[in-house]
Amino acid sequence: MIIVQEEDFNSHKLINSLVNKNNNIGAICSFIGLVRKNYDDKELISMKLEHYPGMAEKMLKKIELSALKRWPLIDTLIIHRYGVLKPGEQIVLVASLSRHREAAINSCHFLIDWLKTKGPFWKYEMSETEGRWVESKNSDDLATKSWENK
Repeated sequence: MIIVQEEDFNSHKLINSLVNKNNNIGAICSFIGLVRKNYDDKELISMKLEHYPGMAEKMLKKIELSALKRWPLIDTLIIHRYGVLKPGEQIVLVASLSRHREAAINSCHFLIDWLKTKGPFWKYEMSETEGRWVESKNSDDLATKSWENK
């Protein structure tokens, strides 16, 4: 399931709804990303997340389908927020459900790595004195690339 929304989400409720509709789940692995309170020794006031509607959902679906081809998953959940978020607020939820832990853990890790580098979302961080666009990190690119050989 792919959801791109401005509103906050209740991860427990959403994951429980997936569990309740599937009766053979043996493992759930989830990741929740939050807005950090600081960047470069500056206190963050807010982060604005922008996306291209339609394109974002399409790319997230492509990423999800890649995971479903690699692992025997029962279900997945990707929720990504957009809009102005405050420190401590949830940005993203990724969950993988499977019969066994290895598939759940590895696929969740894969999904968040690919979402981080391939998801069409742009982040603008604001402090008291300045704002900046968040640049991609080489370490994130290397993490995504590592999945190509697995």
